[in-house]
Formats: sequence, structure tokens, C-alpha cells
Amino acid sequence: MNLLDALYLPAAVVTAPWWARKTRGGWSERFGRIGPLPPQSPGRKRVLLHAVSVGEVNTLRALVPMLSRESDVVVSATTDTGLARARALFEPAGAEPVARVVRYPLDFSPAVERFLDAVRPDAVALVELELWPNFVARCGARGVPVCVINGRLSARSFRGYHRFRSFFAKTFGALEFAAVQDSAYAQRFVAMGVPESRVRITGSMKWDSVSLEDTAPGAKELAETLGIDPSRPLIVAGSTAELPGAAESEERLLHEACPAGVQLLCAPRRPERFDAAFETMGGTGHCVRRTAAADRTATRSNDRFLLDTIGELRAAYALADIAVIGRSFGGLHGSDPIEPIALGRPTVMGPHYANFEAIVAAFREAGALEIVEPSRLGQVLAHLLADPTRRAAMAKAGRACVRAHQGATAVHADMILHMAGARTASAERS
Repeated sequence: MNLLDALYLPAAVVTAPWWARKTRGGWSERFGRIGPLPPQSPGRKRVLLHAVSVGEVNTLRALVPMLSRESDVVVSATTDTGLARARALFEPAGAEPVARVVRYPLDFSPAVERFLDAVRPDAVALVELELWPNFVARCGARGVPVCVINGRLSARSFRGYHRFRSFFAKTFGALEFAAVQDSAYAQRFVAMGVPESRVRITGSMKWDSVSLEDTAPGAKELAETLGIDPSRPLIVAGSTAELPGAAESEERLLHEACPAGVQLLCAPRRPERFDAAFETMGGTGHCVRRTAAADRTATRSNDRFLLDTIGELRAAYALADIAVIGRSFGGLHGSDPIEPIALGRPTVMGPHYANFEAIVAAFREAGALEIVEPSRLGQVLAHLLADPTRRAAMAKAGRACVRAHQGATAVHADMILHMAGARTASAERS
């Protein structure tokens, strides 16, 4: 145990009432006790990619297959939902895994050591940020280079980190490189201690994690199972959440703003909110839950639907006449709007999107995304539904914008493989 571990212990005690309320699994894995991995392939490097939750895992959809052509890839995630999504993408049932999926450990040094002993990576890439001091330090002690990919450091997060810059500067400075999404993020990484020569602006890999298709696998089956009526308009709201500081939720906002006769499907971001969202949208007799729909005969008498599963949001967006991006109507800093826009769906978002400023700015400039205050949501939805020409123009502009920004993933893959190769060559020489 080191000094940092000693600091973590009282912090864990103080925050125990918060994290104890949440259902979490995999505690043994959180302490670094992961199952055995297959032996490393001869002549190939092993690259560890770490993504916190579902959004970061989805960012890796195009990167993992690229890296797996030349290296063994291990993907780690922190949250239960992130782990489930990673397994669905990279360890699909009945198919050969593209990567091995494990749970990322807590940042206690014994847990980190056990984890690194099991994975034995040649290089580590952290998606967006997720810099934990013990983990970075223990990788450094083993000669394992660590980088940040698809780097993002919002103004809000930067203020928090910079307040303790003297503590975090060593961790930031230890990065082999930081591949960041835009110039604002680059300046913040440099300010936190990454040498300017190691910061590269690469754009966002999120643009590459989507395909420009009109539909998605499973969309037709989802519609049939839920009983969605294809003759009536459907609004799909993804990653919905509670509105901070109010006894309300985005599901209620959408339920009340949805024009008469229009169907609404909500997909809450957090599974622990599924039950509350179901009741908000009318409960039994009015709202159809995805997990219960398979046990009933699909009818078209309902107009409220709850997607209480993980990994089907893209299929739901493919059914939409209009998509709405959740976590954007309160103080939660937004969600990623790329997926529905790439599917050609006109998309609406609330005024809070600090975590996706560059992406939102690109879409707004292209005329592909409408930002709306909560009080005007119903009016905007009604106008869009009544204007197919406007919806078609937004869809066309959105896809053109996505296409224009793609390409960052290949750049990241080259940088990661070069980093892993340089480390391997150095180790062989020593």
C-alpha cells in the first residue's frame, strides 16, 4: 500500500452511502481478480483499451477490428452496462471474439498489480480521459506506455483537475501521447502537464463508430415485438435521465411534449431508472416495456414504449421519424447525437451539451441538429413532424457532416500500434 492508497481509503468510507445504494457486480474483478486470458499470440503485441461505460465502448467499434489485425486486443470497462456492451460487441455469442473483455480495477495498487499481472499489456490506451494515478504509475514501473485516445477534457472537468494540478501533473506528464479531439482540449491537456510535443489533434473517433445506413440490425424485430404502428409517427428519445434539481425527468418532459397521436419510445440511460420511467410514461396498460413485450401479443393500441435493455438503442433510432438526445434538458452535459444523425434521422437536443461541444457545433453549422429549450420542445416536435421537407434536409446535411469528419480511427490505430511496437522493440533490446 502506498500513500495514495491511504488517501483512497477515507474517501471510500465517506462516499460509501452513495455507492452502496447502487447495484454493482463483479467486486472480485474490481479488485483485480479477473479470469485467465488466452496466451498471447506469438509475434503479436497485446494492446489494452480502456473505456469507462457504454458511450466510450461504442467509440471503439471501428478501432478494435483495425487493431486486432495486427495485435491481440483486450477491452476493459468500468461499469456493468459498459462491460455488457463490450461483450456484445467484441465477444458475441456463437462467434469468434474480436477482443477479450475484462473489468477495469479500482485504483488501489494491489488491485492494479493483480490486473496487470493477468493482462500483461504491451501498451495501454485510455478512451477520452480516465487517468488514474496508481494505474498509470504501475504501468510506468513495468515499462508499459500509456496514452489517451479520443481525448476530451471539458471546461467543467478541466476546472476540477486544474484545482489539483500539482497532484495530477505527474500522471498527465507520464502519457506517451494524448490524441485529442480539438484544439480546446489540446490546450487543456498541455495545461495539465502533457508536453505540447506529445499532444496531437486527431478529431473524434465517434464519427467512425457509426455506419451511414438507413436501418440497423434488429430494428424490424424490435418494432414488431413492441407493437409499434408503422403508419403513425414515432419519436425516439435516447439516454434520457432525471432533471437535476427538480422532481421531474426527461421522460415526463417528452411524454407531455409529444404531439397527440404520435408514438414515443424512451431509452433511459441508467437501468436503475427503468421502473420509474415506465410509471412516468403511463405504466401498465399504457406503456410497453421491451423486456415484457416478448411475453405478450404485440398490438398497436399503445403509443408509449420503454426500451429497458442495453445495446438496442441504434435499432430504436432506426425506427424514428424524429430522434431526441437525452441528458440535454437539465444539467447533465448531454449525450452523443452522432448515431441517429448517421442513420438519417432529424434530431433534436436540449441546450445542455458541454460534453459534446465540438460535435454539436459541427452539426449545428451543417443545419443537421436543432437545439431547443424544454418549454418549446412540443412546438418544435410538432413543426418538424408537419414538415417532411425540413426533416429530409436535416437528414441529408447530417450524413454529409458525419462523412466529412470520419477518418480519426485509422490515425489512432497507427499511433497505438507504433507505440506498442516501439515498446516491444525496446524490451527485446534490453
